[in-house]
Parts: sequence; structure tokens; C-alpha cells
Amino acid sequence: MLGTAAAMGAPPNIQHLYDPSSKKHLLAGTFPKKANLQQALTDLEQVFLRYGITVLRPDNVVDCNQIFARDLGFVVDNIFVRANIIPHREKELAGLTSLLAQIPSSQQLVFSKEVHVEGGDVTVHNEYIYVGISTRPDYEKLLTARTNKAAVAALQQAFPNKKVKAFELNKSNTIPHKNALHLDCCFQPVGKSFALTCPECFADMDAYNWLVAYFGDANIFEVSALEMSQMMCNVVSISPTVVVSNTSFVRLNTWLRQHGITVEEVDFDEIGKQGGLFRCVTLPLSRTP
Repeated sequence: MLGTAAAMGAPPNIQHLYDPSSKKHLLAGTFPKKANLQQALTDLEQVFLRYGITVLRPDNVVDCNQIFARDLGFVVDNIFVRANIIPHREKELAGLTSLLAQIPSSQQLVFSKEVHVEGGDVTVHNEYIYVGISTRPDYEKLLTARTNKAAVAALQQAFPNKKVKAFELNKSNTIPHKNALHLDCCFQPVGKSFALTCPECFADMDAYNWLVAYFGDANIFEVSALEMSQMMCNVVSISPTVVVSNTSFVRLNTWLRQHGITVEEVDFDEIGKQGGLFRCVTLPLSRTP
């Protein structure tokens, strides 16, 4: 599923924005226009279609920003887990109505309300489910804290065949380069053995060093906090050898190609102004082995 800007309505008021990047661009007068967002999503869709991917779109929800489809759910094995997203975004879940009608109830899972989890904080790779969390005392006041510790236990119970590994992320309601909104903003596996990371986003460096040891120094591409805020980690993989990345990510795209990865470039700078990029706008439902 690919997000949509079709029904997003008029530009938002700042009190209706919940991440520091969106607030920054609204105040600067550079908040993206609907037409530019739609064009970027269409350009990405064309790449997917060239690779034979079936592209679904959410049901339109009037006056709702539905660009970031990733956060609405995720798939583990053959189970669709519907996210428990922050109350400010619950309206977006209505966009899943037609999709969920096509998935047998036996293959759907919704955790209890105390389990907070958004799709951008969950990454399934090899035998692991990686989860970005926040356990700060001020969790309830952090609009950028989307997944809690209860999600770790819930995922481990639901998928005992997987190893669940949690990472405490640094959060900020106001400063983009100090805020890891979701795990996929600062960590992204690529292929079987590579990873894109931003060390400054991890509150526990021992946990970060585990990642480095697991993937290996030579297989890690580290980005700065500024590059993270530009969403450099937030590429999307079409296959283990094909990645979609932003045209402006010259350093990253060069590294990926040097490591045998085909890079499809799309200009996604306008999407990035809202604190997400390629992985954030996509919700993979089924992949061919």
C-alpha cells in the first residue's frame, strides 16, 4: 500500500502538527503543497509498477493527511498487525477499511490499548523484529514517542518464532535533528547484510553497538543527525538488491551502488518536509521470496 495526499484538505494549523519537521516548515512558509506531494507519490508508484509491484492506495478520508501509510500497520509472517497509533492520527485508520475487508480475520491482529505501536517503529529482518521504543518518564507528553515497552512483550508473545530486539530512541517535540520519530528514521536494513544507521539517535549505545556487531562495521553506513533529519535512512527496498532513494542523497546512493545495490532515484524532498520518506509512505503487505 502506498500513501495518498488526495484528500488531505487545506494546509494545517500548527496545533495539528505532531512532529518537529512539519512544524519547522510550516513556520518557515515552506510546508509542501498538495500537488507536489501527489506528484512525488505518483513518481514512486511508477517505479513500483516498472518492477511489477501491485500498488494499493488507502480509502480516501476527507481532510486527512494519509501520506504515511507505514504507521498504520505492519506484516509479520502472514499476520497483519493493525497499529495502535497516537489519538491525533486515529482518523487515518479509516483508510484501511477496504484492505482489511480482504484479509481473513484469522490473519489480523490488534493489540490491547495499553500497547502503543506504530509501523515505523517495527522492522522485520531475518530472524529479528526490531522495535524502536521510548520509556522516558515524560512519555505521555511526547507527541514524538509512538511505541512503548509494552509493544516489545506483546510482539514477543505474538511471534515466538522471532527474536524481538528493542532500541530506546532519542526524542524531541521541537528539534528535528534531535528527534528519531520512528526507528526507520535512524535504522534501516538493506539487503541481507547491510544497514543504514544514525548513532546519535540511540539513547543506549550498548544497544547500538550490538547492531554494529551484528551487521559488521564494513556493512554499516552511518549518517549524521542532520542527514537523519533529512530522512537519509528512510529508503525503501524493492528487493534485497534494489532500493528506492532520494535524488539528493548523493553520498548514500554512491555507497549503495559501490556495494552492489541498484538504486532507483526519486525526488522526494517535499515529502521529507513532513518528517518521513520512502519507507514511511509504503506499507508492504506481501513479498515474493
